[in-house]
Amino acid sequence: NANTGGNVSAWLSCIDTPMPAYAGESRNPVLIIHGEEAHSRYFGEDAFKLRPGDNKELMNIPGAGHTDLYDQLDIIPFDKLESFFIKNLK
Repeated sequence: NANTGGNVSAWLSCIDTPMPAYAGESRNPVLIIHGEEAHSRYFGEDAFKLRPGDNKELMNIPGAGHTDLYDQLDIIPFDKLESFFIKNLK
């Protein structure tokens, strides 16, 4: 949960990178998981909207913030991850 402990200049190299610019190019199955309260949630939602096809899933974890899914094992959707990989890694 390092929202305040990071290097303040590390993100500068990404500032001109259009993060979701290539979201529409992939045809592989995609599972996007975000915390409902995450400040970066819109990245996943925007990429999901751009992504064509029906082999995509968006999952927002209620009450979770940006870093909660890093280490809070009780809210990480392991069952969903397992079923997604079993279905799509053939």
